[in-house]
Amino acid sequence: MLIIAGQGMTDSIGIHGLGFLLIDSARWLRLAFERRIAEAGLGITAGEARTILNLHAMQACRQMDLAQRMGVEPMTVCSFLDRLQNLGFIERQTDPTDRRAKRVTLTERSQPLIAALEEELDHLLTQATQGLDAQETSALKRALQMVITNLQGELANSVEEAKSA
Repeated sequence: MLIIAGQGMTDSIGIHGLGFLLIDSARWLRLAFERRIAEAGLGITAGEARTILNLHAMQACRQMDLAQRMGVEPMTVCSFLDRLQNLGFIERQTDPTDRRAKRVTLTERSQPLIAALEEELDHLLTQATQGLDAQETSALKRALQMVITNLQGELANSVEEAKSA
């Protein structure tokens, strides 16, 4: 049985309903993204696509920073980067400030791939926000950014509490 958040939910669920909507929308967005990337025939996985898009947003960065931004373990991002490097889309160099760390940069070869990924993402987000006008889309973006900021702050606080315990 398929249960879609929002259908059959009442305000009696309250704030919990919002949590379900956030989790379900993220899950559906990720599934749709994975499907689009697979169907686009770009020769990379959805995880590798996320890696490329995040790296493009960050420019050159350390592997650890990329893993943190993506919310994955460093070994996971390392696997994605290994494959992307073998395909010629990224390069890794020793970080000049920390020889133990690797800095990751995109190659010129990655530019057509990035353009194709951005096109797929644009189509997906247009579909996902269908029925919302520009003002509603902007308000949704601001609200989601605030939710992320709040949760990152909560996570940082709990990490600090664990360290001091």
